[in-house]
Amino acid sequence: MAADDQPPVISLMLAVPDASAAARWYAQALGAIELWNLGGVVGLTVEGAPFFLGEPTNNKWDTPAVLGSRTVRVEVFVDNPDSFIERAVAAGADGSVDEIRDHEAPWGVHRQGGFIDPFGHLWLVGDRSPLRKHDIRNG
Repeated sequence: MAADDQPPVISLMLAVPDASAAARWYAQALGAIELWNLGGVVGLTVEGAPFFLGEPTNNKWDTPAVLGSRTVRVEVFVDNPDSFIERAVAAGADGSVDEIRDHEAPWGVHRQGGFIDPFGHLWLVGDRSPLRKHDIRNG
C-alpha cells in the first residue's frame, strides 16, 4: 500500500423490504446517519462505521423474513455495549436473543450481548477488546 493509499473498509449491506423505512429505524435505534439515499439502497454510518441497506428485488438475495433464517450476523464494537443495546431495544429490537454479559476470552473479559432488529438481522454488540492483537498460544 502506498503512503497516500487508505486501508480497505469492510462493510455490509442488509437486505430489508423498505430501505428508507429501515434507515429511519436505524437512525432512531442506533444513531445512524444517512450518507445518501437512492430509494431502494441507502448508505448509513454509525459513529464512522459504514453500512448499507438494500431492497433485494430480483437480484439473487433476500431478507431474513423471506428466507426464514438469519442471513448475516452483524458484529459491532463500541465503548459502551450496554447503552448501544439498550437504545436498540427501546426502539423495538428483540434483546432476548443474547443478554449482555461478560464472556471469558483468552485475553480477559469481553462484554457482549445482542439483539434482533425489526428486519430479522442479528446484531452482536461488544466492547472493543477483540479489535486488538492478542498473543494467544495453544497450550
